[in-house]
Amino acid sequence: MDISFVGSSQVNLGRNGDVGFFSFGQNLNAKSRFDVALIYIWMASIMVDGVKLYVGLPLDTVSKMHTMNQERAIAAGLKALKLLGVEGVELPVWWGIAEREVRGKYQWTGYLAVAEMVHKLGLKLHVSLCFHASKQCKIPLPEWVSRIGKEEPGIYFTDRSGQHYKDCLSLAVDDVPVLDGKTPVEVYKDFCESFKSAFSPFMGSTITGISVGLGPDGELRYPSHHHPAKSNGNHGAGEFQCYGKYMLANLKQHAEKHGNPLWGLAGPHDAPGYDQNPISGGFFMEDGGSWKTPYGGFFISWYSSQLISHGHCILSLAASTFKDAPISVSGKVPLVHSWYQTRSHPSELTAGFYNTANRDGYKDIVEIFSNNSCKMILPGMDLSDEHEPLESRSSPESLFAQITSSCLKYGVEVSGQNTAVSGVSRGFEQIKNNLLDKNATVDLFTYQRMGAYFFSPDHFPLFAQLVRSLNQPTQRLDSLPVNHGDTVESLPDSNLHMQTA
Repeated sequence: MDISFVGSSQVNLGRNGDVGFFSFGQNLNAKSRFDVALIYIWMASIMVDGVKLYVGLPLDTVSKMHTMNQERAIAAGLKALKLLGVEGVELPVWWGIAEREVRGKYQWTGYLAVAEMVHKLGLKLHVSLCFHASKQCKIPLPEWVSRIGKEEPGIYFTDRSGQHYKDCLSLAVDDVPVLDGKTPVEVYKDFCESFKSAFSPFMGSTITGISVGLGPDGELRYPSHHHPAKSNGNHGAGEFQCYGKYMLANLKQHAEKHGNPLWGLAGPHDAPGYDQNPISGGFFMEDGGSWKTPYGGFFISWYSSQLISHGHCILSLAASTFKDAPISVSGKVPLVHSWYQTRSHPSELTAGFYNTANRDGYKDIVEIFSNNSCKMILPGMDLSDEHEPLESRSSPESLFAQITSSCLKYGVEVSGQNTAVSGVSRGFEQIKNNLLDKNATVDLFTYQRMGAYFFSPDHFPLFAQLVRSLNQPTQRLDSLPVNHGDTVESLPDSNLHMQTA
């Protein structure tokens, strides 16, 4: 393990200087290097009072060959977090790795090695069961699932142009035996049961929580924004994802049941494209838009009810599987905040949330978490209205307050996450404000995510200040002292996109 300096006090941990957890030029002997790192982190260390603080491990912590990537660097990072006062870490467990080749054949070796490492260091572990793919770290769905998808693309979400979203399965096939004679729900159940059995020695001691994947990026939503945005300056609201074989069959059946078969032929004909201004005309128009017509209400109600039913099904599956384990079960709900300050809330509607200026679309979402005794994970705790583009009519703060208010009413505990790895103090300041907000009642926060930038001199001192500030709530982050050499002369103006699991 290498620990080295640039100048007097910039500390980096890495493997031969090539991992990037810290990057240094001048070399000391191994013991001195490690001692200096411990001193640096000790100066920033303090336990967060009232809020349990976790940090996400790299998305590719475990390789496709079931070994730990950059094992020594991750071990050094875990020691740093332990000394800082972080309670634990979050580990993405990928369906496409653990059940990669054959249905029912699981390989937990690499993930068990991570759990053992975390256990030995005295940290806690929250596991995210990921039933989706990740383009960021090139982790696909299981090979056997992808082979089925080539023959039957109807298992994927599909947009109006016929483009398939292949990073997760469509919720329309939850109970359809499309996976070698089994339904996706049955396959997810088997996966959870196998995980529970393999990790039983860690349950309740090291592993304190499980979050179950509910859709794209693990979130309860439709992949309404999966199409790459064009650089035309427009902030679109995404598209409805209802054009797959099984989604259209469900829509057709629902329309016939309600006596309007023509309403079940397709999605709204006047809905805008991915990059079109959603309120300039057509379906989402503020006054006279189709979303307010009987047809619009019919379609949006059906579309959102499919998402709610799917969320309830998967949360119920996870809750029943882990009911006798002393751990919490969670699911993630996204903060779809673009166009929130309009009457129709188009981005939320295409994502599956029937939330408008005159309708609370999150009440039913919160209820399925309450009914299954599950916690809700909310990302976006680093976002503030003042830093959102004016043309997007966004309000992450208002949406966050709306959802947490419903959670408080129905007794659903909230865990928070950031949306981006912050490179500026204002993102950390917003996280702090949300964590200390008595109305939000956030009891656990997971900072996403460990990696090269997280431990860099541009970022890690700011993260350490956040931890210190949570125990000194009357002080602003920029008023807290930093160690000599921690100050970065030029910080990036924008955040780095978070790696989601």
